[in-house]
Amino acid sequence: MSSVLITGASRGIGRAIAVELGGRGHRVIATARNVDDLAGLPADLRLRLDVTDQASVDEAVRAAGEVDVLVSNAGTTVRAPLESVPISEVENLFQLNTFGALRVAQAVLPAMRERGSGRLVFVSSVQGRVVLPIIAPYGASKWALEAIAEGLALEAGHFGVKVSIVQPGAVSSGGAERAKSFFADDDPYLPLLRQVGALRGEAITPEEVAAAVADVVEHPEPALRVPVGVPAETLLKARKDASDSTPFLPVRLDW
Repeated sequence: MSSVLITGASRGIGRAIAVELGGRGHRVIATARNVDDLAGLPADLRLRLDVTDQASVDEAVRAAGEVDVLVSNAGTTVRAPLESVPISEVENLFQLNTFGALRVAQAVLPAMRERGSGRLVFVSSVQGRVVLPIIAPYGASKWALEAIAEGLALEAGHFGVKVSIVQPGAVSSGGAERAKSFFADDDPYLPLLRQVGALRGEAITPEEVAAAVADVVEHPEPALRVPVGVPAETLLKARKDASDSTPFLPVRLDW
């Protein structure tokens, strides 16, 4: 069984991952910005970890002890057109979704490299490969995350560290409902906002994502990219088969 550190474990996908891995007998180190939010979660350790704060990351990794697997899950999203999204909000997305993931990976990698083994599992999204309007700032942070993860696979793989990118589509975790939205009352992009649900497609449960993550953790030779659920597999195949000469959309927009 592995010692697994999970970021963003207070709710949604991260909490489901902690429950799933604990149920399979792994040593679960659940982390969140507010450790009180981890109350009641079955875990061997519950630690405060803010992925945007280097001191917080360093302290949590020290307290965690040996980490065999990092499940990098902490993240957030927004709804806004690129024409008017506050740049500060895009910066926040990258700080959490992208730089935060790299910051924690950098903290656990030296020990993994020295041991000659370890796993880095990044919870991404189909939006790490597909751009959706109104959610494009989030997609940009996930595209960058996937570049970092693939780079780590090329670099750290030489030292026995395996890297995987888990790609669910829409997930019924409440994240979309909690997302900040930036639209004026007369915003010309409102018709697109009303169609975001159709663009995201059928949702799967956090538990389905958690099971896929646990399977990756336990697989002797996990794939680099792992789509989760039929909707994700279908969308990513359609994107792969589509031409790059025009923007790709999974459904026709009416606006």
